[in-house]
Amino acid sequence: MKTFSAKPAEVEHKWVVIDAEGAIVGRLAAYVATRLRGKHRPDFTPHVDCGDHVIVINADKVVFTGAKYEDKRYYRHTGHPGGIKETSPRKILEGRFPERVVENAVKRMLPKDSPLARGQFSKLRVYAGAEHKHEAQQPEVVDFKSLNTKNARS
Repeated sequence: MKTFSAKPAEVEHKWVVIDAEGAIVGRLAAYVATRLRGKHRPDFTPHVDCGDHVIVINADKVVFTGAKYEDKRYYRHTGHPGGIKETSPRKILEGRFPERVVENAVKRMLPKDSPLARGQFSKLRVYAGAEHKHEAQQPEVVDFKSLNTKNARS
């Protein structure tokens, strides 16, 4: 028996649309990260980008469990002494770019700081509304909320 290793030229990338309305952020991000990496495929190869292109719509309507909507903190640093900044999911979702909650959650579930991870993350498109501009790619719709009853808040 020989170990199969996928070649970049042999990999076929699908396009997938996921509606995030009412979906729980952590579960959604874990599913999207798995699709971006390609771990759902039987021919997954760790050193080859064999994941799908993922389009997330209605990212401004995601939900958090418990008190995370108010209590969770996102930290970033400006690079200057004493330059740590913090914000909450509530401020981001009610702010100018609500899709950043989903983007940050997915980015933090991908491998850290490598060209492969940057390439996989670039295949993620997140939109705050219900419209997207990728109809030409004929994406298949994945009903994420029906995969598990815990994926959505009713």
